[in-house]
This record gives sequence, structure tokens and C-alpha cells, in this order.
Amino acid sequence: MKIHYNPKLKERARELRNNATASEKRLWKYLRGKQMRGYDFHRQKPIDNYVVDFFCYKLRLIIEVDGRTHGFQEVYKRDVKKEKKLKDLGLRVLRFTDEQVLTDIETVLRNIELYIDKWERHTPGPSY
Repeated sequence: MKIHYNPKLKERARELRNNATASEKRLWKYLRGKQMRGYDFHRQKPIDNYVVDFFCYKLRLIIEVDGRTHGFQEVYKRDVKKEKKLKDLGLRVLRFTDEQVLTDIETVLRNIELYIDKWERHTPGPSY
């Protein structure tokens, strides 16, 4: 399934990268430069009509870090709509809170690795 890039969101994505939260900066330390098992992650990636926090094309994985505002009803409804659309594109979304990333990064990383383990077990490798 094709993932649509929305060039209209390019500037917004740049703004978000330049103004990353403490939790996004912390998680990025572990994802950038193919540090997560050799997989290439991007941050603040425009996909369809959304900008996602972290994205790995090969894994078809989005990682979202939710701040305090995500507890509000209108933000929650927007997140549900966004996640449904992303799933309809064949993508998987993992969500973590700011607090989880800042206080228990080991568990966050372990959950990402568990997803990768499952993905690798169920995804056929190249045929030779």
C-alpha cells in the first residue's frame, strides 16, 4: 500500500522538529542513525494529512509520543481519527506518553523491540 506524502505539511514538520519536546528528543536519541536494530526512523514525518512523531517505512511503524494535551476529549477524538486513517493505510501505531519516555525509556524501547521481533517473524525475507 502506498504511503502518501503531503508536501503542504513540510514546513509544519520542520517546525515540529525544531521545537521537539523533551520526550521526543529523548526517544530520538535511541531511534536516529539506525540505532534501533538497523531500522531507519524519521521524525516528524508528513503522512497523508498528518505529521507523525516517528516513522519507519520498512516496518510500516509509527511511534507517537503523547503529551499532557492528549488527555483532553477533543485531542483524543482527533488522535482516534488520525490513528484509524493511518491503520487504513496499512500502518501500525505505537503510543507512549511523555512520562513513559522520560521516566521509563527501557520499557518503551523494549516495547518497540517486541514489535520489531513480531514483525520480523511474520514478514518474509527476500527470496534468493
